Amino acid sequence: MQWQRCRDAIGLIGCGVDLVVQGQADAASLLLGLVQRHLRSLRLSLDPQFPDEDWGFTAQQAVEKLLKVLIVLRDQRPPRSHELSELAALAEVELPTQLLGLQTYAATREKLLEKIQQLLDCCIKAID
Repeated sequence: MQWQRCRDAIGLIGCGVDLVVQGQADAASLLLGLVQRHLRSLRLSLDPQFPDEDWGFTAQQAVEKLLKVLIVLRDQRPPRSHELSELAALAEVELPTQLLGLQTYAATREKLLEKIQQLLDCCIKAID
């Protein structure tokens, strides 16, 4: 339920009658809860054997959600975007180069997802 409410708050799905978020403070609180979970995961995964890609992806997600918190608190609806530079501009903050470097993990994810979907489609066709 919390994830559904957060997705509604940040504009990942349409605003329908099922929208539970009551306002910007509620939306920001939900997003901050997710960021706290991401940070807990990052702290627990500081082992050098933990895959960099997984760590980077989680870090990118934390930064993305923090930027969306700032956008929500400006009474704006965040775009359906993972682009940290775009979100930072909307939030009117300047991200350090190290944080902008996390964008690589978001781009990799989308490309990999597309390839996985193609493989899934191939498997479905083979079964049919």
